[in-house]
Amino acid sequence: MMLKALRVAGLLLLLGACHHASEESTLGTAGANGAGAPTDSSVTGTELANKAQPGTQQDLEVNVGDRVYFTYDSSSLDDTARKTLERQAAWLQQFPTVAVTIEGHCDERGTREYNIALGERRASAVKSYLQGLGVQPNRMLTISYGSERPVDPGHDEQAWAQNRRAVTVVNVTQ
Repeated sequence: MMLKALRVAGLLLLLGACHHASEESTLGTAGANGAGAPTDSSVTGTELANKAQPGTQQDLEVNVGDRVYFTYDSSSLDDTARKTLERQAAWLQQFPTVAVTIEGHCDERGTREYNIALGERRASAVKSYLQGLGVQPNRMLTISYGSERPVDPGHDEQAWAQNRRAVTVVNVTQ
């Protein structure tokens, strides 16, 4: 629970610190959630990428992109999502001991049951695409959070678009 709170805090700090750097980034719509990111507002996207330890969540977020987005009521991958997943597959092949969990998320519209099912379809679509690119299925778990974990708490199309996503999270080994 503490790790999740730290991730959220890191996201807010990263978004504020890298607002201008994100325009220069090659992440496009892949985004980053900022876990473990420096909080110095003078850090650029390039400096952040250079500080990410290879094979970590931060490395995935900053150098590859950890999330893909979906249109309303859909689990279909668009071209932007497929390009992000191709980068993820290449990254996962570079780090063969890394396992991931793919989280499916939805916006607030729809019933809880419907959103859990849609989130699962989104996570499964990502897993299937990565598997088709050569990532071993035993390295990937899926989970659906439905609308329970919005990244943007707003109640408009801009917020909903950010919440319709699948996020690839590096599993922490102990």
